[in-house]
Amino acid sequence: MGVIAFSCGVILLYWLSILPPPTWLIAAIPLLALGRICVSPTFASSAFVSALGIMVGLSWASWHASDRLSTVLPASLERERLSVSGYVCDIPSPGSFNSLRFSFCVTQWHNLPIPTREEARMPDLLRLSWYGHGMERLPGQRLRLEVVLKRPHGSLNPAGFRYEDWLFRKGYRATGSIRSVEVDRDVGCFVHCQYRKLHRLLHQWTIEQFGGARHFPLVSSLLIGHRGHMEQKHWDVLKATGTIHLVAISGLHLGLIALGAGFLCRRLLLTVPAHIVSDSSRRWFAFLAVILCCLVYALAAGFTVPTQRALVMVVAGGWLVLMSRQAPVWNVFLAALAAVLVLDPFAPLDQGFWLSFAAVATLITVFSSRLAGTGWLRGLVLAQLAVFGGLWPILEILGQGQPLVGLLANLVAIPWVSLVVMPVLVAGGLLAAVVPGAAQLFLPIFDLTLGVLWQWLMWLAQWQAPDIPAGVPELVGWALLSVSVLCLPFAMFRLVAVLSAVLWLVYPAPSSERNSYVAEPVVRVWDVGQGLSVLVRHGREVLVYDTGPAVPGVFSAVESTLLPNLAAEGIKRIDTLVISHADSDHAGGISELSRNVSVGRVIAGEPAAVRQQVGELPVQACKQAEDRLGGLVLEFWQGEGAQEGNDASCVLRIYHPDSGTEWLLPGDITEPVEAEYLAYMAGREDVQVPSNRVLVAPHHGSKTSSSEPWVRVLRPDRVIYTAGYRHRYGHPHPTVTARYAGVGAVPLNTACSGSVEMTVVDKKLVLKEMRHGSSFWVGGSGLARDQCKIP
Repeated sequence: MGVIAFSCGVILLYWLSILPPPTWLIAAIPLLALGRICVSPTFASSAFVSALGIMVGLSWASWHASDRLSTVLPASLERERLSVSGYVCDIPSPGSFNSLRFSFCVTQWHNLPIPTREEARMPDLLRLSWYGHGMERLPGQRLRLEVVLKRPHGSLNPAGFRYEDWLFRKGYRATGSIRSVEVDRDVGCFVHCQYRKLHRLLHQWTIEQFGGARHFPLVSSLLIGHRGHMEQKHWDVLKATGTIHLVAISGLHLGLIALGAGFLCRRLLLTVPAHIVSDSSRRWFAFLAVILCCLVYALAAGFTVPTQRALVMVVAGGWLVLMSRQAPVWNVFLAALAAVLVLDPFAPLDQGFWLSFAAVATLITVFSSRLAGTGWLRGLVLAQLAVFGGLWPILEILGQGQPLVGLLANLVAIPWVSLVVMPVLVAGGLLAAVVPGAAQLFLPIFDLTLGVLWQWLMWLAQWQAPDIPAGVPELVGWALLSVSVLCLPFAMFRLVAVLSAVLWLVYPAPSSERNSYVAEPVVRVWDVGQGLSVLVRHGREVLVYDTGPAVPGVFSAVESTLLPNLAAEGIKRIDTLVISHADSDHAGGISELSRNVSVGRVIAGEPAAVRQQVGELPVQACKQAEDRLGGLVLEFWQGEGAQEGNDASCVLRIYHPDSGTEWLLPGDITEPVEAEYLAYMAGREDVQVPSNRVLVAPHHGSKTSSSEPWVRVLRPDRVIYTAGYRHRYGHPHPTVTARYAGVGAVPLNTACSGSVEMTVVDKKLVLKEMRHGSSFWVGGSGLARDQCKIP
């Protein structure tokens, strides 16, 4: 009971938007312990134990989170050149824009201002990029760097990848770029530094020995856990087949090492006479050999969080076997869960934490109650069905898909990797380390075994399998079906259930393209960094204005923001897609969006450029016209004479007659086109003066837009700047923000607020900033968003 309560307490912390003070939580523990001693009835005693366990778990996690958040880069030092010494604490990898990316453990900050030294604990772990040096090597392990840093920050939307979560989970308290690098031999290099140095040397040795292999990226991933050589084509195939877990060193790989080490040790010990080594000693030798081999492999693989988690579970399982106890297997599971949370209180922020423990729990549920053996083939099929069915609802909740081909892919890939690939790689690595030149003999074998695996995955990745619906009814139905397939006592019933599952998956019911229904108008300005994307919906109709930025092969707002958020809101069809103009920060990822979501029509300010991205989808030129979307009036307009660039932006005015609310989306128009639009609006007699006007600032608040006449005539009640945090363009410009402030417009910036949602309730505009109610490590006091100011 106490172990479960402790685990729940650690997990509970990450559901809170405010970090509870650790001292308050710790102070409550003695009171609960005293209550536990004084209360005798069973129920009350159990309640006190549960409360005490939850409080201990909360205190443990809160203390670690508070300590991590206490290291912060002062806002005054952002974008300043700083000097720092330390050592490289991971394997550098090539990044985007010909950069070299790596983690840097700080041992000393140089020449800091005196107030900064006194008031702040400077970050001790940085995520750095050295631009222009992507294919180079660092001059050493211990370095002195000139860096330009900023605080942890990323896009903040209801769904999709959150960079700030990832940075907090990994412990990075600042990110930035490098201006100069030099060796610093004064930096002390102790245990952690020496380990990281050895891991880098192991990586270099792996390149020298096996770099000539055709499938070297897979060799590096499986042998030493370094995935920096993987290319986008690799990730695309692995994602399409649901096999990314194969290249992330985890329980599967350490389990194989444990089985191999245990088997070899047992065979060797059986050759020793029984009077020399007792049965108890044999078990101890086998246990220690398994743990030692798993520890060495985990260290060789970088000792990442998944390997640490898997190592704990191997130790727990090995201890159960060693002691020959008949304790319930769930006790071992709970012990491993608690041990992981004690060693790593941030583990619940990892999706791998949920997936790994859910997979183990599923397998325990399936196999622990079976008295008779299943046979290796039947057991393999049953395990795959169990994991596929058990993890699918969790993957959907986490915002990931579970491709149907994943069942077939893993059914072959897991035993192939387990029985063929891993033994060959481990044997080749060990022999290459002992026998000079042995690596060249293994290269063809590596390519053969990995080539068979890769061809299988590539073939499956090209198979256009039907998607599995992911609504609440399907989640519940799939979970119940999984239980029936795995737990029905009679073979015939089980067979019928399996056949039903196959038929249901292969011949799914026709999916509807109808969007979910919203009773009141919703306008959401997504946080896509330095770019723009706006969602407009009413009833079941949907309009998207711009798709945000994209850099091919590097980043896409469509992939990271639009698609996850459209799916989360139940949107399967975009009735109207408006692309203001063809700049990459407004029209990124259009082709990807059109492949994944049904699009009715496309209206563009630069139709010719947009047609090249959407293929056969018809594109209309932006013309002066009026349309409706539910109860909203849409008015399109484009300046005369502008055929390309910012001034060709398609301006969209959205008006809600019932509430008198107006939203104006002007794209990137500049001052001359602003004057033209004002003259057009002044010449209209049918335009009602809105009671509430929301304006998305033209060109992200650039000084080339938002002229004095534009601001004075429109006099918006609210102005929204869609700019990147600490971006090099410096948007919004102070002169522009001063103009809007002069007319009383309430300013918002997606870099500070995150996504901004506006709804009409009882004929009144209700505005919600995403930062309010966000996690404590995102919107907490003293962090980047809390101290973010509009200039």
